[in-house]
Amino acid sequence: MTATRGALRFDVHTWGPDDGVPVLLLHGFPQTGRSWEAVATLLAADGFRCIAPDQRGYSPGARPPRRRDYVLPELVADAIAVLDDVVGPGSRAHVVGHDWGAAVAWSLAARDPERVATLTAVSVPPPRAFLRSLLTSRQGLASWYMYVFQLPRLPERLLGAPGRLRALLRRTGLPPAAADRDAAALADPDRLTAALNWYRALFLAPPSFGAKVSVPTRFVWSTGDTALTRQSTLHAQAEVTGPYEFVELPGVSHWIPDEVPEQLAEIVATHAKNHPA
Repeated sequence: MTATRGALRFDVHTWGPDDGVPVLLLHGFPQTGRSWEAVATLLAADGFRCIAPDQRGYSPGARPPRRRDYVLPELVADAIAVLDDVVGPGSRAHVVGHDWGAAVAWSLAARDPERVATLTAVSVPPPRAFLRSLLTSRQGLASWYMYVFQLPRLPERLLGAPGRLRALLRRTGLPPAAADRDAAALADPDRLTAALNWYRALFLAPPSFGAKVSVPTRFVWSTGDTALTRQSTLHAQAEVTGPYEFVELPGVSHWIPDEVPEQLAEIVATHAKNHPA
């Protein structure tokens, strides 16, 4: 199915009964809404209605050309538009985000808490906590790729080389079938550039650090993550004024939804049931 925001049209993957409690699933780089399939199938079997859009740049109908079109406030507004279109205007959902999707989810929960029943952020901490770790710990070194992605054309040449992206994803722990899926999706040069624009817009409109997250929150991080260090998680709780729980998954890579979908689905489901929409 599709959802719209003005002239933008988003491809949306859904699972579960139409009258189920809505769960909005936001993917990260370099994935699409399909990365949630294993988790969403389990949640759907538990009665939830799962909604996973291919976000801005990943959907062919929502691919504006400028870097500045990919700033975080636009990405948050997209998520709200998808929720309005698929579930209904003003509807609430349990919001789950991984990687860049977690950054969108944190910002959505801070900006529009009335739309978020619970937040489950996977791998990536709130923007202010991440920035603090970037400046004060080895997280700055772990995030070297974010600086490389600012360069014109070179990242496209590196990641667009045959087999390069798949090899990188496998090296960081993504299972083979998922690596094949995601590498094939980003074989489209336009989609690859649009996905990189999320990084290239990062310094064009720094995230607002005003509001903190007041909704019930679970932050899930894994010890095998090579992109997000433990230091990046330490200041997350300070950005939440509501109920907060930190969940650590030992030995799991950055790719939590693909590597341990059963564990993540259980984390999301119990969180949602403890705090009904």
